[in-house]
Amino acid sequence: MNQAETICTLLIVVAALAMLAKKVGLPYPVLLVIGGLALGFVPGLSTVELQPDIVFLFLLPPLLYPAALFTSWRDFRANLGSISLLAIGLVLLTTAFVAAVAHALSGLPWPAAFVLGAIISPTDAVAATAITKRLRVQRKIVTILDGESLVNDATALVAYRFAIAAMLGGRFSLLEASGRFLSVGLGGIGIGLAVGWLAAHLQHRLDDPPIQITISLLTPFAAYIPAERLHVSGVLGVVASGLILGWRAPQILTSRTRLSAIVFWDTLVFLLNGFIFVLIGLELPRILHQFTGQTLKQLIWHGAILSCAAIGVRIVWVFTAASLVHWTSAYFRKGSPFPAWQNMAFIAWTGMRGVVSLAAALAVPLTLSNGNPFPGRDYILFTTFCVILATLVLQGLTLPTLIRRLNIADDGLALVEERTARSKANEAALAYLAEAEGKFPPDIVERLRVEYDDRIRQLDICALSNGDRTNGLGAGAYQRLQQEALDVERRTIIQLRDEYVISDEVLRRIQRDLDLAEARLHVHESNDD
Repeated sequence: MNQAETICTLLIVVAALAMLAKKVGLPYPVLLVIGGLALGFVPGLSTVELQPDIVFLFLLPPLLYPAALFTSWRDFRANLGSISLLAIGLVLLTTAFVAAVAHALSGLPWPAAFVLGAIISPTDAVAATAITKRLRVQRKIVTILDGESLVNDATALVAYRFAIAAMLGGRFSLLEASGRFLSVGLGGIGIGLAVGWLAAHLQHRLDDPPIQITISLLTPFAAYIPAERLHVSGVLGVVASGLILGWRAPQILTSRTRLSAIVFWDTLVFLLNGFIFVLIGLELPRILHQFTGQTLKQLIWHGAILSCAAIGVRIVWVFTAASLVHWTSAYFRKGSPFPAWQNMAFIAWTGMRGVVSLAAALAVPLTLSNGNPFPGRDYILFTTFCVILATLVLQGLTLPTLIRRLNIADDGLALVEERTARSKANEAALAYLAEAEGKFPPDIVERLRVEYDDRIRQLDICALSNGDRTNGLGAGAYQRLQQEALDVERRTIIQLRDEYVISDEVLRRIQRDLDLAEARLHVHESNDD
């Protein structure tokens, strides 16, 4: 089987495993990794290598960018303290702790041990988003986890590069590293803001969805590549550009572009996610084939210990950091409630590793500057894979059970905010209709007034249900009736097309309006999925 056939086969596997994951109620990254692991031992399947350069340049930017694009800047800023403690403090602590454990276990030189610690310190943005998206937990928790996974890659990759440099050059300065860390972060953010500002101005002057989506696709690369060329954080550049465009998008994009862009990014992210997680599983046989040295049993044991170290240090840090944040907030803002221990336990357990860790492990140099082999490179590769597998499978599979046991539930704040915003928007539209009575025919104004009055009544019905999400933003019977009426319309126009009364072009125009109406009707169902 050649490479092209293998890639097509893997994409089919991705679709099949994603469907199976949805049917059985499992996070699809977990099932994809297990499926890739099983495929790796299938004879005759061509080897598909996960090249670190491909991951860092072609896969990481388009995966981080939409995550930042659809992140709420308000919520991100409100939880910046907690996010920073996890994305910076926890990453550096995990790097040091895992390095100490690896050095004690295997005798790795300290610089090489710090390389391993930096590799497995960041949680995976893809896994966190894919898993928390389908779990009904409080918005604050999701914001903290998503924000952490967006920023911590930058911290980990900077620490990784310093550790590699120390291994190759034989020296390390904490003062120099601290200053460089600050300049790398600020430089990446500056480039990202500049690229985001430029992209926003370009988007504002266009009204052509294909061109605008192309610009949107190129924006993360426009932020990442210059930042990396200037030796600052490309990851933070992508995140900064995504956040600024996510804030400006409602003002600068037309409705046609927004609808098309959402579908485009959803499809692209799904394909890239699925492909990457299957490739992670496929990497194990190649890693085993390359490894020489310790026995497999000893390696698995070391992998288990390092996995426990990475998980354990996160649990300790989350509870410690929560106390620190509470003490700080109580000092500046009296009366701030202490976070519920159930929420802290959930955040502490949600620490899946993924593609960035594996790509960084694969990118470890083969030799030192003097030509000698890089100490423990095979050991770093294998233990990294063990940590990825352990955290994805163990933590990913147990999260739904943990939520039930801890009785964690969505606080419904998003639904309340949405209902309030819709009510105010409809009331503003009604006020405008009162002003527009002399400008338009009375029958047209009255028809729109009836429609807006009906929307406000439906919102009032939803408010009386005490925020029950099963009722959506309207009565269930009313929504079912709307759906059945749309189905009747759709069957009618298809029958007219089949009888050659209308053309396919007319059919598509009418069907698009019906599809948009149905999408609006089921917007909350898609959010819950």
